[in-house]
Amino acid sequence: MMFKKGDFVAVLDDNLEGIIVDVSNNEAVLETKDGFVLSYKFSELVKIENAELDFSFNKSKILNEKEVKKPNFINNEKKSRKEQPVPEFDLHIEKLVKNHKIMNNFDILTIQLETAKRHIDFAIKNRIPKIILIHGVGEGVLKSELEFLFGRYDDVTFQDASYQKYGVGATEIYFKQNKN
Repeated sequence: MMFKKGDFVAVLDDNLEGIIVDVSNNEAVLETKDGFVLSYKFSELVKIENAELDFSFNKSKILNEKEVKKPNFINNEKKSRKEQPVPEFDLHIEKLVKNHKIMNNFDILTIQLETAKRHIDFAIKNRIPKIILIHGVGEGVLKSELEFLFGRYDDVTFQDASYQKYGVGATEIYFKQNKN
């Protein structure tokens, strides 16, 4: 039996029906109602005469039905200062200087502490309520030196930053703001 494009067929050993979309040699390529394109030998197919074709779908129609419509609105609400992202400053030496490999430990620690002091002073001057300093884990020398530095400021409190986000390698610093 010969098949041609557009014939409605059923697969003999499977519960599949479809329309032939391509014919070559002894094989037919059919598209199922679900949109799958499959290839079968002529001997595996049987033509269905006078079948009501329910292939009124097309891929773009299906994709449009699946697409989730997004609402068209613009959020004009102003965020309060509490909702603004917290500034983060990474004190790892490779983030601060280009050629850190030629520096000794004292010079590295000095640069890291000066950078931290500069960020703290900036936050106090600009009334930023809190910042995060990322210092890493290491041997804990930088962390202990930072804690000593924080103690030299009035109205500064600190705690470990979010463990989920930073692990144990970051400290969150809070600045109590005067109402003056």
